[in-house]
Amino acid sequence: MNETPAEAASRRALERVYACLEAGRSFRLEAGAGAGKTYSLIKALHFLIERNQREMPRRGQQIACITFTNVAKDEIEARTDRHPMIRCDTNHGFCWSLIGGFQRRLRELVAAMPAWQERIAEAGGLGDRTIDYNLGHRAIREKSVSLHHDDVLPLTIALMGNAKFRRLLADRYPIILIDEYQDTDADWVEAIKQHFLGVEGAPLFGFFGDHWQKIYGNGCGKLEHPAVEEIGVEANFRSVTTVVETLNAMRPALPQFVEDPQSVGEVHVFHTNNWRGQRQVGGHWGGDLPTDVAHQALLGVKARLEVAGWDIRPATTKILMLTHRVLAAEQGYSSLPTVFRYNESFTRKEHPYILFFVDMLEPACEAYADRKYGLMFEVLGTGVPFMKRTTDKAAWVKSMDALLACRAGGAVGDVLDHLRRSRRPRLPDAVEDRERELAGFDREGEEEMPLALAEIERLRAVSYGEIQALRSYLEGSSPFETKHGVKGAEFENVLVIVGRGWNQYNFNEMLELASATAIPANRQAAFERNRNLFYVACSRPKKRLALLFTQQLSQAATGTLQRWFGADAIEPVAL
Repeated sequence: MNETPAEAASRRALERVYACLEAGRSFRLEAGAGAGKTYSLIKALHFLIERNQREMPRRGQQIACITFTNVAKDEIEARTDRHPMIRCDTNHGFCWSLIGGFQRRLRELVAAMPAWQERIAEAGGLGDRTIDYNLGHRAIREKSVSLHHDDVLPLTIALMGNAKFRRLLADRYPIILIDEYQDTDADWVEAIKQHFLGVEGAPLFGFFGDHWQKIYGNGCGKLEHPAVEEIGVEANFRSVTTVVETLNAMRPALPQFVEDPQSVGEVHVFHTNNWRGQRQVGGHWGGDLPTDVAHQALLGVKARLEVAGWDIRPATTKILMLTHRVLAAEQGYSSLPTVFRYNESFTRKEHPYILFFVDMLEPACEAYADRKYGLMFEVLGTGVPFMKRTTDKAAWVKSMDALLACRAGGAVGDVLDHLRRSRRPRLPDAVEDRERELAGFDREGEEEMPLALAEIERLRAVSYGEIQALRSYLEGSSPFETKHGVKGAEFENVLVIVGRGWNQYNFNEMLELASATAIPANRQAAFERNRNLFYVACSRPKKRLALLFTQQLSQAATGTLQRWFGADAIEPVAL
């Protein structure tokens, strides 16, 4: 059977990957949206297993495969039949497996870390305690020290400066493949570049990802090094020709070929420039429609798409929000935009309280309610819980039952107070420290409450139900979650709502810069941040894509949209 254009492009890229693996050259596989990055990674692993299955086991060596999430780890292990030659783990898990044996050096490094100073002083020093990484938070016990997640990578980076450590790493893992390299910690990748890339005797590194899909702040982004060969995957197995033509216009440096050149779909861009009322002003809301008008615009676009034959039901059409407050009241978290100074605090889980609630506490409570106790402790990051007696189990049951009741009818403050009393589960250090600081603040004194504490005080008064509603939004409509949180992250139809309400995003400015002859150096990082999120959202659909801009667009921004989507695809919303 003849190859499709996408299959031929994928094969060409894989042939270059295989050539690098045979020659011992490090490489970077740049796989755009829908290019089959995971497929390429799996094929590379199978190629390595076949090629090294005799020699590497005899030498006690493995191939390391570092993933960004546990979901990706589980998938790769399943698709390689959990082959013993493959050591697949998240970066934190992999790094701890490397550094855990260097106990004396770890004690020296931990003793010098600023975040540990107060605890070490209270404990009278570290002594000969064992350094562990199983609780996920900082604690000093009688015989052990528990590391925080944030400690593991800096400790690994410090140990990379040790020649013995580097030699042991290279001897044990002569080949290291890194998934979603662009979102991997920037300092960690910089240490890899400094100590390993281009160095004789170092492991071969294979970086799999796409720097245009870097949407997390601490990721390294595009990796460039003279010793790393760039390989582009010019394939798109996800989207029809109509959508891919738009993506190619956005990104001409990595053109993509589709599976079926005859496949057609739809692309629509709706703007609200014709509305003559008073738009929002100031800060990160300037130029956007009032909330009620934005809602009417969304209803109008939905009706227009339904007339065009779209099935708007959630099972078929995904709505991604690049704006906020438009549907906040309907989604059930209307107070949160008034609690925080910056929307990123809750939309990107940058605030430690939101990160804890959404990524740890809520999944743990759901697991407990479903009687999946092992999963509950896994989510909490505690490994095997300390349950030496029947009373320990009873205490956990009592605490979790009370917690479920707090979640059902209480405020955020009620949940926090319960957790501070019960310590089952424990609050993260960052949250516990802020709670103590807030509790100790003298409200009757002359000093004005710091803004960070004032945010927390406002948050404590919010119904906890808004946290649950926020989590539903993040899992259902957030572009940040479609990349790593939703498996496959592809939908039949996608409607993207683009507006203001962000501190770090202004899509009108991004569109203007995209057509500029040169991007000022001081705007490059902001441009890439906006462009990448826009690209990720636009590359999700299989067949139909529509965008609604609630913010006013300049002539230059409109010109970019015409170049990317075609003038015929752009139309005003009747308001």
